[in-house]
Formats: sequence, C-alpha cells, structure tokens
Amino acid sequence: MNIRSLTRGDGVVIGAAVLLFIASFLGLSGCDAPGNICDSYETPNAWDSLGLGLGVYMGGVIGGALVVIARLLPAPRKVAGLELGPAGTVLAIATAWIMLWNLIDAENAGAGLILGFLAALALAAGAIATPLVPALQAALLPAPRPAAPQPYGGQPQGGYGYPGAQQPQQPYGGQPQAGQPFGGGQPQAPAPAPAGDFSPFWFAVPVPRPLFAEDGSPAPIAELAPGTWYLAVEQRGAALVAQTQDGRRGVLQDTSGIQRG
Repeated sequence: MNIRSLTRGDGVVIGAAVLLFIASFLGLSGCDAPGNICDSYETPNAWDSLGLGLGVYMGGVIGGALVVIARLLPAPRKVAGLELGPAGTVLAIATAWIMLWNLIDAENAGAGLILGFLAALALAAGAIATPLVPALQAALLPAPRPAAPQPYGGQPQGGYGYPGAQQPQQPYGGQPQAGQPFGGGQPQAPAPAPAGDFSPFWFAVPVPRPLFAEDGSPAPIAELAPGTWYLAVEQRGAALVAQTQDGRRGVLQDTSGIQRG
C-alpha cells in the first residue's frame, strides 16, 4: 500500500466517515423538555437501535473505508465479484439516501440525524466526484523533493525514488571501472548518450497513471503512483520513457502536471 496515492477526494471521504461515526453517538431527536432544560432528559442515539447504528451509520463508514482501501491497493481487488471502490461508493450513496428520509421523517431532528446526514452526503459526494473532478484527483500528501537528480545509469540514493543516501565505496586496491577516474570514486555504469538535448531527470506524477510497453501494446505494464520519484530516460514527442522501481521501462503517455526533481 502506498499512502501517497491518496487524493484530496479521498481526504474528503475520510473526514466525512469520521464525522459520520461521531454523529452515531449524538442524540437523534431534540430536547422537548419545558424551557429546553435537558438535565434529566436523555435522547437516544443510533446505537440504541442496531439496525440504525450498524446498518446505516456504520454502513456509511465501511463504504468510505472500502473507497480508501481501493485507492491504496496497487491493483483492483474484488470481493464476491464486486470491486472494492464501486462497492464502497454504493454503500455511501445508500447511507445518504436513508439518512435523508430519516431526517425528513423526524419531527424534531437532533444533532445525530443532522450531522449524520451532512456527513453521509459529503461521503457520497466525495466518492462520486473524485474520479470526475481534477481538483479532487491531486495528491493528498505532496511528494518529497529529491536532494539532487542522478545521472542515468547511476543507482538512486536511499532506495528507488528517494535519492539521498551514500553509495557503496570501491574497496581499497580494487580496479577502477571503465570511465571511472583512477584512484576510486563512485562507480557509474556507462549510459547511452541521449538523443538531442534531452537529459534524464527524476519526476513524480500527481495522480496514478499507467505505464505502457515500449512496443506500443495497449495493455499497461505498470502504474506510476504519486509520492514516488521515477527516472525519465528518454523523450518521445510529448511522452516519456520511464523506469520503474524494479528496472522495467515503459512509456508514460500522459505527462501533464508531473513534478520534476
């Protein structure tokens, strides 16, 4: 799971699910005591009825959790033939619909019903609008900037996507590699000269984007996730040839909004 793949829309879903859970403990009806003095008047909450507490309020919370979990997983998962994301969206919509009619039917709605309906509405709206609204598809957590771009052929420092750690030194007395100055230094693998004025650089994507094979196959070979730095090794028109964590190379066709290191 990559937490940096979460979007702003997922943040809306998480916040709404938390509010919905809090609302389940608040009173469902207002205070009808004379003078609005409720010291001895205790209103019921959603948990006084398991059908409302577990079936409605927690149904919405579970729906929001499924939407977020589907975003964190590297590939779509199915349970009983249903993908987690769409199933969570359906639960969120059903919760908002039931909460609406509970609110309309209530003679004196309390904070639990009002806040619960608003939270369920925001939850459903966030689940539906995130794939449609570009502003909600931006990364929830910004990608960390690399310390310095690495030349193509060198190993990324501190693990792929996070340059910054020391490279292993050549043992004393060892033979220098081809292209390495006599006397040591960090070994570098030879790299082909890039065409034109292109120089390899690190970049991060704002939202998950597919990486296609270099032979033009329509099926993606990998998905680039926000929050990870990838190495662009070649430019082909408006597309980039990128290298993944495991060394695979593919074509990133959509380069809009990428963050250069």
